[in-house]
Amino acid sequence: MPNPWLALDLGADPAERISEVGRAHEQFLTSWPTQTGGKEEQRGPRAGLRSVVAESWRRSAGASVSPDSTAPIDLSDGDLEAYRAAHPLARVLPIFRDLLGGLAEDGTHLMAVCDAHGRLLWVEGHTGVLRGAESMNFVPGARWDEAHAGTNAPGTALAVDHCVQIFATEHFTRGVQRWTCAAAPIHDPVTGRLLGAVDLTGGDHLAHPHSLALVRATALAAEAFLMRSTPATATLSVLGREDALLTIGGKQIRLSPRHSELLCLLLVHPDGRSGEQLTVDLYTDDLNPVTVRAELSRLRRILGPELLDSRPYRVRGDLAADFLTVTRLLDKGLVGEALAAYAGPLLPSSDAPGVIRLRGLLDSRLRAAVLAAGRGDLIRSWLATSWGAEDLQMWEAYAACLSPGAPARLQAAERITQLAVEYGLATSVQRPRN
Repeated sequence: MPNPWLALDLGADPAERISEVGRAHEQFLTSWPTQTGGKEEQRGPRAGLRSVVAESWRRSAGASVSPDSTAPIDLSDGDLEAYRAAHPLARVLPIFRDLLGGLAEDGTHLMAVCDAHGRLLWVEGHTGVLRGAESMNFVPGARWDEAHAGTNAPGTALAVDHCVQIFATEHFTRGVQRWTCAAAPIHDPVTGRLLGAVDLTGGDHLAHPHSLALVRATALAAEAFLMRSTPATATLSVLGREDALLTIGGKQIRLSPRHSELLCLLLVHPDGRSGEQLTVDLYTDDLNPVTVRAELSRLRRILGPELLDSRPYRVRGDLAADFLTVTRLLDKGLVGEALAAYAGPLLPSSDAPGVIRLRGLLDSRLRAAVLAAGRGDLIRSWLATSWGAEDLQMWEAYAACLSPGAPARLQAAERITQLAVEYGLATSVQRPRN
């Protein structure tokens, strides 16, 4: 059975395949969409088109990517330098260069590394090949996820979370169709979080099983290095969870709801809190500090004295937390990254006054940042969550990002009408007349 992630079967004629897929591409662009609601007719793969490519074309068209567009530049100059210097994949850049650098210097290939949002961090290779890639904005800082650049190896590898080759006319945008690329996703070995992808870009000769195997092996080597070099720090996960998950040196500890609340409150007060202050933060009725001190004593036995200090009570040492990561990303203006790191409301079942305030502050700040960014992809990501699906204002903002005749706008208008009826409100978005 052929490998669906490989672009060509052994022995296939590349030139014939380019023409065959090119005809399928033009037919797709002409016929999209053929049914109301933006869904392409299900007639099966055209001209033997791989399903991974056909599905990517549908996603690209659904995101309103123009076949004649170029990838936008997201970061440049100092912002780019600061962002990639702090990115986890900066630690494994020497591995990428060791394993792929030879190919990147041979005058026919490029090595590229992107983050989890398809933003290119490094693009390296022979000067002549780099100049050719500049014409399609295949440069550091450019956004190459499918929603911005259409079907391409790094963007599609991120979308399907699998190594993949994209060959010539399989690319969605015409300006990229003279290139062939192979890419593999890279994950954080501890959390499993998608960090980005590594890519080889070149000519038709890259449509060979060896190139796909090489980028996959490079990604695995990067993950192995990250596993060996990850310091044994403690991390706290509370977003979207009823109770906290504490990870210390690879060991996971599920904390009680009260201990979860205490750790969150202490982390947002690095200078410490007294027993009386924590009592006010935790309870609406029982204002006895002795109760809090007893809970803190039990928590200290779990964490150890190296992480929890007293007089005042405070966290010491290196304890990272997912909700603080979201806050830091928002501080830097990285709204997309903050939204990706946001797994849900902070301890959603907690009724502790201090946690309620913290949860509301984080939710409202992220929501406001998504609205202010005015980006359809971010708003769509918010609406795709359980906590954002019924957000009427966000649906109206999403509709405003879409062209009047777009199928997605019709769907958004329908949802806005439903929610407005449920809430007993009027809406400014009108459904088109038949």
